[in-house]
Amino acid sequence: MANTYRAFAILLSYPTTDNAALMPAVLETLAAEKIAPRKLVRDLTPLAFELSRDDLYEAQARYVDLFDRTRSLSLQLYEHVHGESRDRGQAMVELLNLYSAHGLELTAKELPDHLPVFLEFLSTQPQAEAAALLGQAAHVLEALRERLNKRQSIYARVFDVLVAVVEADRNPEAVKALLQEPDDNPDDLEALDKAWAEEQVTFGPDQVGCPKAEALLGRMKESAA
Repeated sequence: MANTYRAFAILLSYPTTDNAALMPAVLETLAAEKIAPRKLVRDLTPLAFELSRDDLYEAQARYVDLFDRTRSLSLQLYEHVHGESRDRGQAMVELLNLYSAHGLELTAKELPDHLPVFLEFLSTQPQAEAAALLGQAAHVLEALRERLNKRQSIYARVFDVLVAVVEADRNPEAVKALLQEPDDNPDDLEALDKAWAEEQVTFGPDQVGCPKAEALLGRMKESAA
């Protein structure tokens, strides 16, 4: 089991005083387990420092603007494939069942396709399996990294590390397709309302770059065999 994935989950979670206090332990864990390249781990220090020392309300506002009000940066993985369609709901039910089968029970407020939740689940799995499962989200992770880099966001460094530990072949065309979707502006309220009113928004090729529940279940069955 690798606490590295739990450390990633904390870095990408909504800032709280409890998480701020964990930042030194987060960096220590990443350095000690050596799953991620050392240089990239060092690059996370400014983010960890800001999350532990910045005004909490400012950190929370920045997080909300990036990941909650900017649909193209959503940390809900299935949103980048299914939008708000019924397919997303079914996929989340299957992913929730997968978590339950491996002893991870979510609270009523947690969505199973939320990236920090997915990373928390990976922390309960053997390292090789966790890296392979993360690889099923490789295209979404890379697209998020590109968008965050474009905004010069310090959160891009987390995605640098996640992409580095993924065990999956790169698919530049899939990433390109994801990046062709509009990068919304959280300050453009009219555009946001229009986007959220859409019945279904598909980011890139259908079912590309998302850790589909069926695929996850398949890999779990292979591991158990």
